[in-house]
Amino acid sequence: MADQPFVVTPADYPRAMRIVGEQITLLASGRGSNAYEIFMQQGPKGSGPPPHSHPWDEAFFVTDGEVEFGYGDRTQVARPGTLVHLPAGTTHWFRFGAAGGKMISVTSRVGASRMFAEFDREIAPDKPDLDALVRIAGRHGMTVGQ
Repeated sequence: MADQPFVVTPADYPRAMRIVGEQITLLASGRGSNAYEIFMQQGPKGSGPPPHSHPWDEAFFVTDGEVEFGYGDRTQVARPGTLVHLPAGTTHWFRFGAAGGKMISVTSRVGASRMFAEFDREIAPDKPDLDALVRIAGRHGMTVGQ
């Protein structure tokens, strides 16, 4: 089946997935694009994933607030209008700043949405079972804590 154009308006947004304090809304799944996935991510102060890596590129475009990113031995505070690109295999993390934040993220491969959906389904957002999170991440090619 050939790729088809699609438009997503706020009225079309699915329920935001709640993942360890963060809200992630799937804007474009691999089923629609066959090449990438797009998410809207937002979170309160201090929320964000631990250091991790995965076999897909990921790019973040900050739209509101501040987000601190760490990768390799660097940290970078990203403000609205900043794009952060992380190649596949790059160990990275991020934390939303003092007023929280919002960003658009794009993955270079289909599948992150399935991992996020599994996190949303299996991990309590307020008291996460970190062992379960690591186990689920591993099933999707993600390594946590490096």
